[in-house]
Amino acid sequence: MTSPVLVTGGTGTLGRLVVPLLTEAGCEVRVLSRHRPGTGRATADVEYLTGDLRADQGIEAAVAGARTVVHLAGGPKGDDDAARNLVRAASRAGVRHLVHISVIGADRLPVGWLRSKLAAERAVAGSDVPWTTLRAAQFHDLVLTVAEKMAKLPVVPVPGGLRFEPVDARDVASRLVELTLGGPAGLVPDLAGPRVYGMAELLRGYLAARGSRRLMMPIRLPGQAGRAYRAGENLARAGATAGKRTWEEFLAERVRPR
Repeated sequence: MTSPVLVTGGTGTLGRLVVPLLTEAGCEVRVLSRHRPGTGRATADVEYLTGDLRADQGIEAAVAGARTVVHLAGGPKGDDDAARNLVRAASRAGVRHLVHISVIGADRLPVGWLRSKLAAERAVAGSDVPWTTLRAAQFHDLVLTVAEKMAKLPVVPVPGGLRFEPVDARDVASRLVELTLGGPAGLVPDLAGPRVYGMAELLRGYLAARGSRRLMMPIRLPGQAGRAYRAGENLARAGATAGKRTWEEFLAERVRPR
């Protein structure tokens, strides 16, 4: 009997893509999430367990017998605590490879939730569990959510100088599975989308896909964070890997005209 691959956050946006790719590759998968999935989700190759990484609940049972852990769970805060609890349990369980997803710019942007991401990276790298960390750009799904909310306003504020290179979650999932099936590699090259966009360009693309019009008003994002974003500290470093699917292709799949 092969040892299972544990996937934390396996019911989230990325996890729902990673889990089937792992099973297609012949892996037995164990999913740890805070909420029990709906009926019919479990299969012969996938076992679902409930637990809370931040509260340090259910982790020991989840890592027991697993040689590989794919850590995808994350949120707006507490990722550092969750990572510390996970790596402590993984070390005791003898895990041989911990694959971790993080965010491009975690080490450069003075933003609270990214500081938590960086602390999580350091918890993984500082443990005695062999590891791989992939930093990815913002997913198309997240940019779409932001665009949908902003487009509800009669006048859309557009922070000037902000650039993004959104990546498709499917491209990230494929790369993570490739890394999971390989050996520990430390911090690997960033993964970003195939193009860099200004914020206004992203919003115009969404509005065009919806068949909508909105007045846009340029604004200046203040403070240290604003300066860092305008300097492109959220963009991938040289040598990054580029995803295949563009923002326009994603919009064509997900957005229908009104």
